[in-house]
This record gives sequence, C-alpha cells and structure tokens, in this order.
Amino acid sequence: MSYELYYWSGIQGRGEFVRMALEDAGADYLDIALQPEGDEKLMAFMERDDLWRPPLAPPFLRDGDLVVAQTAAILMHLGDSLGLSSKNEAERLWLQQIQLTIADVVGEAHDAHHPLGADLYYEDQKPEARRRAKHFREERIPKFLGWFDKILARNPRGDAYLVGAEATYADLSLFQLVEGLLYAFPKATKKRLAKAPRVAALRQRIAQRPRLRAYLESGRRIPFNEQGIFRHYAELDP
Repeated sequence: MSYELYYWSGIQGRGEFVRMALEDAGADYLDIALQPEGDEKLMAFMERDDLWRPPLAPPFLRDGDLVVAQTAAILMHLGDSLGLSSKNEAERLWLQQIQLTIADVVGEAHDAHHPLGADLYYEDQKPEARRRAKHFREERIPKFLGWFDKILARNPRGDAYLVGAEATYADLSLFQLVEGLLYAFPKATKKRLAKAPRVAALRQRIAQRPRLRAYLESGRRIPFNEQGIFRHYAELDP
C-alpha cells in the first residue's frame, strides 16, 4: 500500500518537507493536494469520528492503518523506512533535534510577514512585519545558518552532511529551508550563505540528487507563492 500525504493544495508549506523525503527515496505515495477536491478530502479525513488519534492539522501521513501528524514526527517515521535516518540511537535523537530546529526557523519565517497572527491579512500588519522581518534578517537568519554550518563542520564523519556520512531527512529539510529563505529574503540570505559555506555546499549537493532533481524540475512541485509560509515582499528584504 502506498503512502498518502495530506496537505493543503496550492502551497508548498510544511508538506513540502515531507515530499522531499518521499521524492528523494522514490517512494510510492499519493499526494492528496494534487488530487481533485484535495482540500475537501483532507477535511473529510480530519473530521472522521473513528480516529482515536486524530491529527490537529496537516501535514499528516497515512501509512496503512497508521496516521502520523507533525512534520518532524512524519520524517522520523519515514526516515527509518526510506533509509533516510540512522540506526544509531544517539544519531536518531540528534536528527530529531536538528529537524525540530528547522521547524523553529520555519515558524519564525512565517511570523516575519504575519507577526500579529494568521487571521489578519499581511496588509493589516505591515508596520509590525517590517520590524519583525528586520530582526529575522539581521539576527535570526545569521544565528540559524551559522549553527547549521557549525554542526556540519563538527560532524565526525565529514562535513558533507549533517549527521553521519550519508544524506538524511534533515539534510533534505535544510535544503528546503534554504530554498524558502532564498525566495522570501533573497538579499539577506545570499549575504548570510556567504558566511556559511558548508550550508551553501550542502544545498548544491542535495539539489543534484537524481530523484530530487527530477522532482524539482517537474511540474509536480508547487512553486513558492505569497499564500505559503515563505513569502516574498520586497519591503521586508530591502
């Protein structure tokens, strides 16, 4: 039975981090967001009254009778079955720490353009967004990219990947994070990547993985847009 990935249609969002792993591994999966009436199918699944472990929100993954929500938890589950994790328990925990840190950056990137809340339009919070984005550009992006570069340098098995000597789901997620930051804050991110050469090299390395490269060049990958987590507003990246 193939996997079923549930996420909102029309945006990459947090669902794209899961797609990265599924695509890189060549996994058989059904992307509900790309199906007719995908959002309706997503809502219908969440509203089922026979689920005793119902997801709060997408993304969530159906693997047979198992339903897993939360991006980091989904990737921990997939990492084992798709060969994108480690068999070493300390490394498995370290991978989850890295993935949860990536989730922190994703949340902060969203809040840079919606600091007062997602229930308001961007146009209703522009002054606050400018202030929040300035802090994100000048303080948070350098802090996070610097940390990722540091842990690449400290990997005892070489600085090609974050954990161990082979790519894991965390490497794929870091690639997607950097792509999102380059879309939303191209000027600030390019400047900071120049000071994080290992992260920049990892981005190039992951982009050349055969299955992932095919996906990135396909029409199945939803483009970044101003409805998703990573949004580009010129005034937020002067």
